[in-house]
Amino acid sequence: MKNSVLFILVFALICMGCRQEPTLEETEVEEVETKNTSYQGEEPTKPEATEIYKPVPPKVTIDENGVPNDAIVLFDGSGFDEWISVADSTAVQWHLSDDQSMTVKDKAGSIQTKRNFGSVQLHVEWKSPAEVQRDGQNRANSGVFLQNRYEVQVLDNNDNDTYVNGQVGAIYKQSVPLAMASKPSGEWNTYDIIFHAPEFDKIGEKTKSGTITVLHNGILIQDHYELEGSTEYIGWPKNVAHGKAPIQLQDHQDNSRVSYRNIWVRELD
Repeated sequence: MKNSVLFILVFALICMGCRQEPTLEETEVEEVETKNTSYQGEEPTKPEATEIYKPVPPKVTIDENGVPNDAIVLFDGSGFDEWISVADSTAVQWHLSDDQSMTVKDKAGSIQTKRNFGSVQLHVEWKSPAEVQRDGQNRANSGVFLQNRYEVQVLDNNDNDTYVNGQVGAIYKQSVPLAMASKPSGEWNTYDIIFHAPEFDKIGEKTKSGTITVLHNGILIQDHYELEGSTEYIGWPKNVAHGKAPIQLQDHQDNSRVSYRNIWVRELD
């Protein structure tokens, strides 16, 4: 009898040791099935059960200049009607050129849009001067600011090294670009920026970070970067509650001679 009991105990221990842990594939399947909560109920057996017909997306057309018909044109070379001085809201003093561009006038101050914007798709074309002057942060330095506080850096980095979180295409002092995609000095560059504004609650606490995606000359250089706060020259990013605010173009006050043209924006909220 004792031998029988001992045999049963040994057999049970052997069986327990032989139990297999779930394979990696089984674990992955279980996790996928657990996470996939967007579809509920019995799985459809007909294709029309998963077809959606409304709402129908609005049709967007593009004109000969590449501007969508639902965009707000901020600058087409005809004047500064959409812009004012950041310092005192007076008329813009930058140079207006015959080639339908505008150029930073040294020490005239940064400019901003008269309108306030939230989340946007923004198209900007810019170039540094062909005649190279200075180096580092003092060569063709400007910037595109979303909501007056989140800067995408403009800089001539051709054969001109600087700190990488301040080079061309950086989210200034926060995010190093994934690539340096600049055209040669004196040629036109494009920035296509997708910006989703941060959100704040009623007491001013941030509830959702803003994000920025940037394509530089068609190359992805910022991939849905989550902003830590404002892009500060000195100090840590700040998260002071705010609503919609202007888009700003920077006068770096170092005779940067940066030019801009063909600026338009699509509101995303």
